[in-house]
Amino acid sequence: MHAYGTARVNKEGHLEVGGVDVVSLAEHYGTPLYIYDVALIRQRARGFKETFQKLGVSSQVAYASKAFSAIGMIQLADQEGLSLDVVSGGELYTAVKAGFPAERIHFHGNNKSREELEMALAHRVGCIVVDNFYELDMLEEVAKERGEKVDILLRVTPGIEAHTHDYILTGQEDSKFGFDLNNGQAEEAFQKAVSKPSLKVLGIHCHIGSQIFETTGFKLAAEKIIQKLADWKEQFGFTAEVLNLGGGFGIRYTEEDEPLQPSEYVEEIIKEVQAKTKEFNLAMPEIWIEPGRSLVGDAGTTIYQTGSSKQVPEVRKYLAIDGGMNDNIRPALYDAKYEAVLANRVNDPVEETVSIAGKCCESGDMLIWDLPLPKAGQGDLLAVFCTGAYGYSMANNYNRIPRPPVVFVENGQAELVIKRESYEDLVKLDLPLKVTVKQ
Repeated sequence: MHAYGTARVNKEGHLEVGGVDVVSLAEHYGTPLYIYDVALIRQRARGFKETFQKLGVSSQVAYASKAFSAIGMIQLADQEGLSLDVVSGGELYTAVKAGFPAERIHFHGNNKSREELEMALAHRVGCIVVDNFYELDMLEEVAKERGEKVDILLRVTPGIEAHTHDYILTGQEDSKFGFDLNNGQAEEAFQKAVSKPSLKVLGIHCHIGSQIFETTGFKLAAEKIIQKLADWKEQFGFTAEVLNLGGGFGIRYTEEDEPLQPSEYVEEIIKEVQAKTKEFNLAMPEIWIEPGRSLVGDAGTTIYQTGSSKQVPEVRKYLAIDGGMNDNIRPALYDAKYEAVLANRVNDPVEETVSIAGKCCESGDMLIWDLPLPKAGQGDLLAVFCTGAYGYSMANNYNRIPRPPVVFVENGQAELVIKRESYEDLVKLDLPLKVTVKQ
């Protein structure tokens, strides 16, 4: 078993996280169950923040809450002094209910509604990341009506895409996000924004990809953006206060994955920005980044109970669990890969290879193909690692299956932060027909 954070095997041969026996958690809260290793989240947050501090660089590390948004998680981010990235009115509402300081909230999104912008201004969020001309005009109108001046970043597509070990230099006009840096859109947006008295342009934002294991893409993006900022300084006398290089820092899902430590990403980004600003004789901007998955992804473990099995002779054995694409849609959506163990028998020898089937009425509801396990029977507990990002946040009620609860564990203590949905919860928004038409 690869050790994540505080995960270990205790003397009973059970998986333990945060000093709490996972078997006891399953008995108390039921399955499926999301468990978060709070100490690991804190460690990752500090790995990003403290590197900036050590190198004396002004920064904001904003938790990208789309990875997992809940009141308890937002409060944990606040405890660690993080800023917060929200992409919808619902994520903003969650942050407000959590008591998160609004001045550290950044509002993203490619199609913000007028109501969402009004909500953001009403709560005085720290920054709006403007994505397109439609939003630029609407935000200026809303700000003018309210008699306010709003801090904004302009989101640009710099012509670099990065995923895992690969990066691609592209024109990248073909993206639903942002103003293109190469075809004149970014300049047009900049000139339009700085001409509006209700808007203050702090700088530029970009996001180049996800699950990135190297720093080359970030460095290339920084180089291209700083070149553009040098042009804007020469042409318009503009000095950027902020350079936001987004997120996408990778985590380890399986043994093939080899991500960097948070400090390594930050150090390389800082070196590149310092070198390029010096080259172009620019003031060093405040650097913002937006880790999401890299803060919570491998801090999450999902516990399932095993049920039925099916042997297809000379093909495979299917082992079914009491969850699936309802609580983790990533395998069905992205062909995502995971590792898992039997939480109640971690030390037992491997005896068979099974494929883990979800309980939804879909052939594509397969969680893990070809997983080596001890011989599993009904009622064993399967622990699937690295489910902390885009698990609960993308969970759904397909087949009218209630969403699982979420428990935080730390220093031998467990705390329920999201309750299990009930069948009553599933129908609470349903309305009966008012008129019955008889045949």
